[in-house]
Amino acid sequence: MSPALSGPKTPWAIKGELILNCNCTVFCPCVVSLGKHAPTEGYCQAWSGIRIDTGHYGDTDLSGLNVGLLLEIPGLMARGNWKAAAFIDDRASQEAFLGLIEIFSGRAKGTTGLFKLLVSEFLGAERAKITYENEGKTRRLMVGKKIQGEVVPVQGKDPEKDIVATNTEYWMGSDITVATATKGRVRAFGRVWDFDGRSAEICQIDWAGPDVPR
Repeated sequence: MSPALSGPKTPWAIKGELILNCNCTVFCPCVVSLGKHAPTEGYCQAWSGIRIDTGHYGDTDLSGLNVGLLLEIPGLMARGNWKAAAFIDDRASQEAFLGLIEIFSGRAKGTTGLFKLLVSEFLGAERAKITYENEGKTRRLMVGKKIQGEVVPVQGKDPEKDIVATNTEYWMGSDITVATATKGRVRAFGRVWDFDGRSAEICQIDWAGPDVPR
């Protein structure tokens, strides 16, 4: 890894959208409890997709790239011992690939710095063809044949308005749209998960580092 990418003070920023689908049977309690309440199944298995609308790592442009994540948490979120893996857009340059690994491993500090604190086993990072599509209110993520995901907002009394948990202190963002997965399949790193119909989240992200307190 080049010195520019391994340095702890490299400035970075990402703006875009994130979707997440986990094994919780109802909306994930971590959003409002901030990890003080266990997932509904007692443990968490999740996949996530990130669409980067604009972003950079140092002088390296990250705009237009997509990232997929796999997360496994054995109990309360804040207790750590997470396992994680990352899938990086195969369109990324080598500099962007390395920069995104720094960001999503937590080594770049800032918003995602908690990964360095909570992830005990990083399963790996690999390039993949990743598509992140928006069609109306539907979001779709495809990571090769390893993640096939589709999430939609849960319909409220007024179908034109999403159900949103606002003003939270959740690390991803303060406003989280309550969603559900119409497809949530993972076949990667020895995991075979099917979370169709389970909890999902949609969040507009505005992340940066390294000087965000963590």
